[in-house]
Amino acid sequence: MSRGTAIDLCYLVAFIGFILALKGLSSPRRARMGNIAGAIGMLIAIGATFGRAGLGHLALILVAMAIGVVIGVPAARLVKMTAMPQMVAIFNGVGGGAAAVVSITEFISLDTKLLATYKVLEVLFGVIVGCVSFSGSAIAFAKLQELMTGRPVTYPGQQFINAVIGAVVLALAVTVLVTSSTALLWVLLVLALVLGAIFVLPIGGADVPVLISLLNAFTGLAVAASGFTLNSNLLIVGGTLVGASGILLTRMMSKAMGRSLPNVLFSAFGSVVTATGTEGPEGRSVRTSTPEDIGVLMAYARKVVIVPGYGLAVAQAQHVAKELADELTKRGVEVFYAIHPVAGRMPGHMNVLLAEANVPYQELKEMDDANPQMSTADVALVVGANDTVNPAAITTPGSPIYGMPIIHADAAEHVLFLKRSIRPGFAGIDNELLYDPKTVMLFGDAKDTLQKLVSAVDAA
Repeated sequence: MSRGTAIDLCYLVAFIGFILALKGLSSPRRARMGNIAGAIGMLIAIGATFGRAGLGHLALILVAMAIGVVIGVPAARLVKMTAMPQMVAIFNGVGGGAAAVVSITEFISLDTKLLATYKVLEVLFGVIVGCVSFSGSAIAFAKLQELMTGRPVTYPGQQFINAVIGAVVLALAVTVLVTSSTALLWVLLVLALVLGAIFVLPIGGADVPVLISLLNAFTGLAVAASGFTLNSNLLIVGGTLVGASGILLTRMMSKAMGRSLPNVLFSAFGSVVTATGTEGPEGRSVRTSTPEDIGVLMAYARKVVIVPGYGLAVAQAQHVAKELADELTKRGVEVFYAIHPVAGRMPGHMNVLLAEANVPYQELKEMDDANPQMSTADVALVVGANDTVNPAAITTPGSPIYGMPIIHADAAEHVLFLKRSIRPGFAGIDNELLYDPKTVMLFGDAKDTLQKLVSAVDAA
């Protein structure tokens, strides 16, 4: 067997590992094994690449890998679950930037006059999409890290300006294709970076999960383009898998929000805030209670459904939530978690968060499985969620979230909200469920409040 054939077979095994990883990541139960399969596949792919004939600059490659390990391992191990979306965004951006650099480096290192048209197209695609992914992910990171406002950043004529810059980028791409001008390619790179930034600025925090998924798809496509440029089957297949899965996930996330992708990207969703503190608009008040009273209610319930949201992640309350569920289970109460597809700040955020607390997979129910059981629940405990349980998605045609599937917490006999204040969620609209007579609110940090509920249930 020749060296080339052996390397191709190793790549084939790596591709199988990547596919198994995607399959595993589709379910919380199999996510850990999926990650392991993907890691093994990548290890095989890297090892096979080192066996390729004519591999140069070995010392530089090893130095770059060492730098990556020094940065990546501590970042992955020390990152808090609340900051996981930020890490995904920035790592994804780095991947897109790397793909753009590979494409443009290959372009300037060859005789551009001799490059076939399709080769120039591969370079242009990698540069444009990679740069958009890089700068867009950087802005997404800044929003998630609260280095800038998470609300949509808008200004007069924004869509027109974006369209003009997009048209200029396309015009430059055509010019580079015709002239093979390296100077114009650098100009194209800069404008693509600008386009990525201004593309993400008007997207609000409520739509960040969809944005992250879309940018991930962009990075995959840029990597696939760089694979064509380098004649690397590994990059082509790996990038295509990431791009395809990212596009499918983006579509699924948009559907879960009941909105089209153009509406998610261009509607500047989440710009209205009408209530703060403990009073709603026009002085409307909510009903509050004490942890002791709520603890007694839950202790003698038959079924309690916990609906987690980003507030659970912010408070790092997942472990205490499990402690409360365990305490209720000891008393014979049926407990499960209702997971909305876009709860949190990235796809699967709540699943990952609760898995960290070793919540049994069978207690995690996706929205479609949870909703039929909500009407039989004695208590729906909403921890840090808002938009994903807002009845306006069903009852108010003029609402920005109208048509978005929600967790039907309002169908439970009693609804309990754990929130810091009555301030709306990232969608920026009020939640009428907060003012429902059967709704009770406990204000404060979710972790502290849940701990008080644990004590109250134990003492009941």
